[in-house]
Amino acid sequence: MNNYTPDYYDQDTTAGGGVFAIDAIASERAAFIRKTYMHLTGAIFAFMGLEFILFSNKALVEGMMGAIGGNWWLVLIAFMAASWVASAMASSAKSLAVQYAGLGLYIVAEALIFVPILYIATQFANPTVIPIAAIITLCIFGGLTAYVFVTGADFSFMGGFLTIAGLAAIGIAIGASLFGFSLGIWFAAAMVILLSGYILYDTSNILHHYSTDQYVSASLALFASVATLFWYVLRIVMMFTSDD
Repeated sequence: MNNYTPDYYDQDTTAGGGVFAIDAIASERAAFIRKTYMHLTGAIFAFMGLEFILFSNKALVEGMMGAIGGNWWLVLIAFMAASWVASAMASSAKSLAVQYAGLGLYIVAEALIFVPILYIATQFANPTVIPIAAIITLCIFGGLTAYVFVTGADFSFMGGFLTIAGLAAIGIAIGASLFGFSLGIWFAAAMVILLSGYILYDTSNILHHYSTDQYVSASLALFASVATLFWYVLRIVMMFTSDD
């Protein structure tokens, strides 16, 4: 679940010598945006590499699945804790090393929490579901990103709503795990819409509210939104394309 919200309003954004990207000269702003998306790409490839390493050890994956059992809420709580620590580390403008440590921690947390759904997708669903979900996620992300960059719109006003909606979704997910009811396709569809809102919010923040030395923190926010969007798109695709 994406619960990462950057603390750019509270922190000293000039601590690392940066200024807001919107106020920077064109070359500095372009360099900041390029670094942000390069780090996002690197995070995605690192995530894929970790999944390859994990799934190369079948006994390890099956052991993880057995340890989880039906206690998905424990995984969610552990992931939320790791996300909170990672976001706190990556939002620091004072040390790039700490920011990178936060990004790395988040990538590892995402890789671990994705193991169950990827295992189910590879073992019990149609083998095309993962690439189909990846393509759909890329199209959604690309379209929303292009919209923000073309229009220059500032979606920071959505922050409060997204936070409340995200907390409500976490509560529903925990309730479903505890009481054993299925969330179904409508919840997954609602989460795709919510995560699309997060992508608009995160992308506009890159243009308007991050400082030019916060490219690691910005990439973490985007990675959190994209990875969680992929999770729910994959769930929807699995529902429609799984073998009978």
